Amino acid sequence: MTREQRRQQLIDVARGLFADRGLDGTSVEEIAAHAEVSKPVVYEHFGGKEGLYAVVVDQEVRRLHDAIFQAISRPHADPRSLIELGTLALLDYIEEEPDGFRIISRDSSPYAPGGTFQTILSSIGSRVEGLLAAQFDRRGFDPATAPLYSQMLVGLVALAGQWWVESHNQTTMTKPQVAAHLVNLAWNGMRNLHPDPVLRVAEGPLASGDNPA
Repeated sequence: MTREQRRQQLIDVARGLFADRGLDGTSVEEIAAHAEVSKPVVYEHFGGKEGLYAVVVDQEVRRLHDAIFQAISRPHADPRSLIELGTLALLDYIEEEPDGFRIISRDSSPYAPGGTFQTILSSIGSRVEGLLAAQFDRRGFDPATAPLYSQMLVGLVALAGQWWVESHNQTTMTKPQVAAHLVNLAWNGMRNLHPDPVLRVAEGPLASGDNPA
């Protein structure tokens, strides 16, 4: 193998081990054994398992980031289509890259400079924020609330997607069905937003500290 081929082989081997066992549960010895190399080869390329882990996480974060941003950056797409495209892009990644998804959604490590699942979702939420702010302004809503709604939308899709991939044995719902239901809740919920929402419980007995029972 060339140096680059060996490096990629180690990344691929470690990716599967990290997905199954996490960073702490994986040793350099195991990585070397699965790659059929000596331990010094791993240290030579990455300095240790932490350096290798950082490369694996960064690779997955970039893959997911690029897929979603490409989906929601299509010119002339209407807001609902952008929600559908972004939802499908995230579900595609969850379905097609289960090892990568397990790594970035489960593990949070200081050895991952490229970010984690949480940081990438926040970044996507910031991108969606601009789309929502323009829509809010046109409809007479407060654009200052767009950051909150964008994070809620992204979090909704991410958590539901995680539930779906972990519940394959308990649900018969297909990816398009899951996406359709997510968009149904998000889009119809957004269409019926109240411009100045208040909590009903804040106007009742709970507001004064009375026992609801």
